[in-house]
Amino acid sequence: MTSLVINKELKAIIMSPKFAATFAVCSLLMLLSVYVGIQEYRTSVQQYETATQLVNQEMRESASWQGLTNRTYRRPDPMQIFVSGVNYDVGRWSGINQFSTVKLRHSSYSDDPIFAVFRFVDFSFIVTVVLALFALLFTYDAINGERESGTLQLTFSNAVPRAKYVLGKLIGAWLGLVVPLLVPVALAILMLFVYKIPFSAENWLQLLVLLSVALLYFTVFVSIGLFVSSVTRHSNTSFLIALVIWVLAVLIVPRAGVIVAGQLVPVPSVAEIDGQHDAYSKQRWQQLMNTQEKLWQERNAPTQNMSKEDRESYRDAHLWAWMEQDDSARKTMQKEIDAYAVRLNEDLRNRQATQQELAFILSRFSPASSFQLTAMNLAGTNIDIKSRYEDAMVTYRDAFNKFTEKKQKESGGMGGIRVTFDSDAGFKFDVPRERGTLNLGDLPQFSDPRWQLGGALRSAIIDVGSMALYALLAFVAAFIGFVRYDVR
Repeated sequence: MTSLVINKELKAIIMSPKFAATFAVCSLLMLLSVYVGIQEYRTSVQQYETATQLVNQEMRESASWQGLTNRTYRRPDPMQIFVSGVNYDVGRWSGINQFSTVKLRHSSYSDDPIFAVFRFVDFSFIVTVVLALFALLFTYDAINGERESGTLQLTFSNAVPRAKYVLGKLIGAWLGLVVPLLVPVALAILMLFVYKIPFSAENWLQLLVLLSVALLYFTVFVSIGLFVSSVTRHSNTSFLIALVIWVLAVLIVPRAGVIVAGQLVPVPSVAEIDGQHDAYSKQRWQQLMNTQEKLWQERNAPTQNMSKEDRESYRDAHLWAWMEQDDSARKTMQKEIDAYAVRLNEDLRNRQATQQELAFILSRFSPASSFQLTAMNLAGTNIDIKSRYEDAMVTYRDAFNKFTEKKQKESGGMGGIRVTFDSDAGFKFDVPRERGTLNLGDLPQFSDPRWQLGGALRSAIIDVGSMALYALLAFVAAFIGFVRYDVR
């Protein structure tokens, strides 16, 4: 009996004009989004390679290891084609040197604000918004529509188990709506081969798991539509109810969770953190300059009654020792500034983590949030991408600074700040410069943070479990509602 209901439902969906419209819209959106994603990925790769080469060229042409500045960039990931997540919101590069802290800068949206207005339409967006709506449009009248046409009463004039009938309706609707999803997905995968996108074995596994989760999310809304149809008498009523559920689940609840979390757990803005860091940095630099000025006055005090030749001889004899002391003081101060920045960032991250955890808990009352969070975790474009890269860049900055300091000493200069005093010109601060092209052959290279599918799956357990629970509860509610349903 179940197979008969499935075949009937499947034929009804395929023969319906809604099926052709759904298939056309899904195919157009899916293929267009993948094409745009592929072009954006290829452009990002080209920009990444060009920027990396330019930075290496600039460093080779530098005149000194002292104060050498590097730039590290986020490497584009092919999974951003399907799930952009926060990839375009997060900065793309950070400066690496002794004088500034690590901070990702210049996101795609900050450089091209027009994309921030309309955003990118990717696979996860299509599934979250469009397919969820289509699932409800196909199932909101699955039962009450047949009651209105009189076929439901005719069907149950025979001994038909209601449990098998509801199950057949669910499976038939699910199969009928999976086709508009899988066919364009297959064509999208073909496009990856045509454009020679470097998908690794891990990327294919990510995509496979993502498709499985999308089908589970799709099942949730098919079950919800069936439930709404089983507890209402008229299809126009069930349509309005289904539309309200879609608006709440997809548009309102996820954003409401973030808003409520922001009110309950306030977090200082990035501008406030940067302001505190800049103020502290300027204060420490001013203190150092004041200390150095007094120190050089003390150092030059014995030369007041000397001749010009004796003063120059005295200063030349002590110059390198003084420069070592000054450089040591500068490095100590820079470490204090870096430690202060680390404390600020740790406090900011702790507050953000608390706020994010509360926001995710509240937003998970919507299956749309659960799917979106799972998709971003699987693709590696989740909200943690910023902290992952900045942590890796902080580690690289330590190695880079140690390397440049070593090279500076090997080159014969102690670096630091050179301070000279003249009774006419006063104090003069400058940085010793070397001549020549730098050899970057053994310069430490930045390694992208390792993303692991196993960790992403563990993070997604709660969200996948939530979607499975929503689907089960909706189907059970649909069954209970249909058991009490008057087929007349």
